[in-house]
This record gives sequence, C-alpha cells and structure tokens, in this order.
Amino acid sequence: MYHYVVLRLLLACFFLYFAWPFIPNAVTMVERIFWGGWLGFFMLVIGANLATLLKMTVPPIMEQNRKNKKQTHNY
Repeated sequence: MYHYVVLRLLLACFFLYFAWPFIPNAVTMVERIFWGGWLGFFMLVIGANLATLLKMTVPPIMEQNRKNKKQTHNY
C-alpha cells in the first residue's frame, strides 16, 4: 500500500514545480514569510512521506494491510 506515499511525493513535487518560479520574486516581508512557511510545510510533507516509504514509521491505519478474518455475528 505504499503507492499512496509515492503519489503524495509526486503531488508535492508537482506543486513545487509550479511554485518555484514565484519564490525568488518575493519582495515584501509578508511574501517571504509566506514562501518560507510554504517551503517549511513542503519539507515536512516530503520528510514524513519518505519516512513512511523507508519504513521508519508505521503507515497510517488506512494504508496498513489487514488480515482477512471471517466475521461472525454473535447475537
């Protein structure tokens, strides 16, 4: 189920591809704070997904493999 991790990494790189030309054009302090925060969040997303991809952390519950158990209804 690591294809979600790869897709999130590709999506983050896609966003960086579009944002990169605008980052050097930041003139005011507000623009610099915005792009600094954006790049910080980008690094957090990349780091978390790489940690999951390299199996350094446990993947989210939605992405964990489940063993198929026979469900019984005990009334």
